[in-house]
Amino acid sequence: MPALPKLSLSAGLLLAVLAPFASASAQSDAPRSPLVQQLNNGNWLDPKEAESLRDELYYQRAIHAYMTMLPALNVIGMRDGSEKEFGAGYNVLPIWKQRMDSRTMVPTPNADVIYSMSYLDLKKTGPLVVNAPPNVIGMFTDFFQRTITDVGAIGPDRARGGLYLLLPPDYEGHVPASYFAFKSPTYNVFLFFRTVMAKGDGKPDPTPAVKNAETTRVYPLWATEKDIKPMSFPDASGKQINMMYPIDSTYWTKLKEFVDYEPVEAIAPELRGVLASIGIIKGQPFKPTARQDELLKKAVETAPKMILANRQLGREDKRNLYYKDRYYENTWAGGTAEWMQDSYLDVNQRANFFQFAYSSAPAMVMHTTGAGSKYPFTARDQEGNFLEGSHTYKLRLPPNPPAALFWAVTAYNITDGTMPQTKQLLPSTNGYYDIPKQSDGSVEIWFGPEKPDGVAETAFIQTIPSRHFLVALRLYGAQDAFYDQTWKPDDVVKVK
Repeated sequence: MPALPKLSLSAGLLLAVLAPFASASAQSDAPRSPLVQQLNNGNWLDPKEAESLRDELYYQRAIHAYMTMLPALNVIGMRDGSEKEFGAGYNVLPIWKQRMDSRTMVPTPNADVIYSMSYLDLKKTGPLVVNAPPNVIGMFTDFFQRTITDVGAIGPDRARGGLYLLLPPDYEGHVPASYFAFKSPTYNVFLFFRTVMAKGDGKPDPTPAVKNAETTRVYPLWATEKDIKPMSFPDASGKQINMMYPIDSTYWTKLKEFVDYEPVEAIAPELRGVLASIGIIKGQPFKPTARQDELLKKAVETAPKMILANRQLGREDKRNLYYKDRYYENTWAGGTAEWMQDSYLDVNQRANFFQFAYSSAPAMVMHTTGAGSKYPFTARDQEGNFLEGSHTYKLRLPPNPPAALFWAVTAYNITDGTMPQTKQLLPSTNGYYDIPKQSDGSVEIWFGPEKPDGVAETAFIQTIPSRHFLVALRLYGAQDAFYDQTWKPDDVVKVK
């Protein structure tokens, strides 16, 4: 009997020792939230893993920033290239008086109209008046390339010309009547006018279009006549000019300059948050670490490949295809000029566009009979293979292309929409030329590294061997036959 108390004491000690383990086991078996189970059983990550994941997030945000800010960097590159060559100022309006050719590096330029392009800074000048000529096909955009207004047949002047008043985003002063007045979301404004050439002796005549463009006048609203600078119209034709957006770390430094210069309201708060996450904050120093510099470099090299991959593989919904039985694409994919689809902003399609083009406007998207412009393009032949410059191809345009003003066909590099630089400086042809017609009234345009025998010079566009290219058809003043698809261009055919 005396031993029993000792046994009870030993059992008690054993229970006391095992109790915490039993409690821990019970806690480990207790229900846990899904995220606790997923994230390291509720514990902090290994420091190396945490650093790796933070770097990955920084890189992904840089990719996102590249794609969403490409419209701004696209036009900044154009401005910087232009002003380096011709100077800056509201009174400087470069005009490609002998047409724009492949020596001007800019996304998908049109060699078949006369271009006038300038870059206005409303922070420096205050409100600006632009006296637009009649019969312009043009627009003003802010520096996200959002259309402020069309100019011309689709604009408020209805092709008669008129006085446009551009107001800074923070302007609160008097707005005089009798102007077409618009407030820009950004201080920087892109002026983009195209004037239509006349038909000369078997070829286009640029002279009337240049004279019309040179009647443009730009001046500060509140300046007296004696203080207004005289207009300067430098001839941009024939010059080797790089107007492309940056492809290296200057992409980020130019973006930071843009963010600092423009008002806060110009960029949506969520996008500002994305930029802040990679260190780009208005009014604060941009000082990426050495590791962040590596990630920014990787992003500026990889993001363009991602965009190109999207363009190459196409859309699952096929909204980018103009026709059910052709390979021609609509670069707006059935959306608006602002990249809106029915219920969302089409950020992928917008990035696709600004990789190889610039300037989106309602006149390019709306079904405006006899006034708008349309741009079906293709990167594939009739068999669905990519167009490649070593081969010879033929494009047949059926009789009577539905273009009230004119039609044109141009070849471009796929990557950035620049013109391929060959001995043929204008990789384009148009309805102003006396192109031989087939017996049914159709026209055949040929592409290849060398002109086939028997093909007219006006019907041939030279390509670069071993380089892919795309073919764009322009219809200025598109007519009903285009919209209802009773007229359709043939697919490009590879000729063996």
